[in-house]
Amino acid sequence: MYKLLSFYKYVPLSNPSAMQEALLSFCLANNLRGKIYVAAEGINGNVSGQEQQTDLFRQFMSAIPEFSDILYKTDNTEGFVYPKMFVRVRKELVHLGIEGQTNEHSGKRLKPAELVDLYASGKEFVIVDTRNRYESEIGYFDGALRPEMTNFREWGDIADKLAEYKDKTVVTYCTGGIRCEKASAVLLAKGFRDVYQLDGGIITFVKEFPDTVWKGGVFVFDERKVLEPNQKPELKFGSRCLFCNTDTNYYINCHNLACDKLFVVCKNCAEEHAYCCGSACEEAITKRTRIYK
Repeated sequence: MYKLLSFYKYVPLSNPSAMQEALLSFCLANNLRGKIYVAAEGINGNVSGQEQQTDLFRQFMSAIPEFSDILYKTDNTEGFVYPKMFVRVRKELVHLGIEGQTNEHSGKRLKPAELVDLYASGKEFVIVDTRNRYESEIGYFDGALRPEMTNFREWGDIADKLAEYKDKTVVTYCTGGIRCEKASAVLLAKGFRDVYQLDGGIITFVKEFPDTVWKGGVFVFDERKVLEPNQKPELKFGSRCLFCNTDTNYYINCHNLACDKLFVVCKNCAEEHAYCCGSACEEAITKRTRIYK
């Protein structure tokens, strides 16, 4: 049995470099793979391995005072979902780029069940995707605003463009919660009155309430690339194939290394077009020799 642990916590760390060394040493010694970022403002990570090893990781983390109460999202996997293990120090856990902006005053936490109830209540509210556009292209909440954002650094400008909703109830969401925690804090700092963040993010929601108000796949940053939580045909897919326009959640990078564009395509068309996004890339001399599906 393999497990994937996903976790984050905003908490002051006095020596991120020392924490990096300790985490990396432990993970390598216990055959764990994944990626962890540490910063003066906390930790954000994903660790995969056999269940016994992930249990040891949780024990190791619980002995560190700053992380003793950290919450984990856990998934069963067929094997490792990362090819290697790295731990890196960052200035910010997620690069917002707004000097002095923290998550200290972030939006109220909204549990998945409360979001379902909010939809059912008929109350007017605005739900906003705080992820990059390539993530929201294949999956999103019913009626969500999905800004044309290529990097989280753009969120400050996006927040300004949402000014018409300052007096409305606004719900922010992201994959696991770490981005919408800061995104909601930015909205509050800009004068929004009633702001929420989806507690636990999309990952937690689709586990508890599949086939409800989430449509399509969930983009994840590991070798699985996309999760498909829904079974209802009308909710299973969130996007369409670039070539034939059929419903799909399949995402690949163009196999022309000079392009490397991430695009949505059905598996039949991916094979037919040599895993490339167009004829020019199919014929490029810089095309990958190994197929990455």
